[in-house]
Amino acid sequence: MANMAIVVLLSYIIGSIPTSIILSKWRHGFDIRTKGSGNAGGTNVFRVLGWKSGLFVMVFDAMKAVIATTIIARLFWDPTLPFYNRTPFDDFTIIQMICGGAAIVGHIWTVFAGFKGGKGIACGAGMLIGITPTEFAVSIIVFLAVFFAWRYVSLGSIAAAIAFPLSLLVRHNILSDEIHSYKTLVFFSIGVAVLLVYSHRKNIRRLLEGTENKITSFSQRRKAEESV
Repeated sequence: MANMAIVVLLSYIIGSIPTSIILSKWRHGFDIRTKGSGNAGGTNVFRVLGWKSGLFVMVFDAMKAVIATTIIARLFWDPTLPFYNRTPFDDFTIIQMICGGAAIVGHIWTVFAGFKGGKGIACGAGMLIGITPTEFAVSIIVFLAVFFAWRYVSLGSIAAAIAFPLSLLVRHNILSDEIHSYKTLVFFSIGVAVLLVYSHRKNIRRLLEGTENKITSFSQRRKAEESV
């Protein structure tokens, strides 16, 4: 089990890299958590520092989970690990999910910034790329559709998180697609969706109260800067 501890620790550490905090301090001389919504995620960077910085942070945060699921998992995976599934593919899928989950936990509760990080959506997207690219594509489409319809990044993120397990259920049970490790993936996907929705609990409250911030255009950054 020492091997398992290594992959979990490495995945957590790479997930803990506080991209938005590093960028805001290095380029602008302040901690992004002191501006805007106070969150260390890509959406807050988008609002405060502009779409280029926001996109950079989101892509980098996604890559943390991609690295965890595709490189760290493969580098340290040991076929003797105590998982007794039908095929070796199922075993490796479990290792990928553990590594991806550890990266998301590291992103939300980063050891490098007082355990106060982002909300895990970009990191969760990176995990989907590494494990279930089809479901990732579905989640992206759902996010874009919800975002452009209502202009709430948080609402789009929540919808995308929920779409992840739903797309697996639909593909397997309605479209009759054969999905390797389906039983493992569907339970894990539900767990990830619950975690990501939980990390947006404050946004959900603001959405219900009608006080959540919309992004109406790429000029939103100027308005955000004037309000902080």
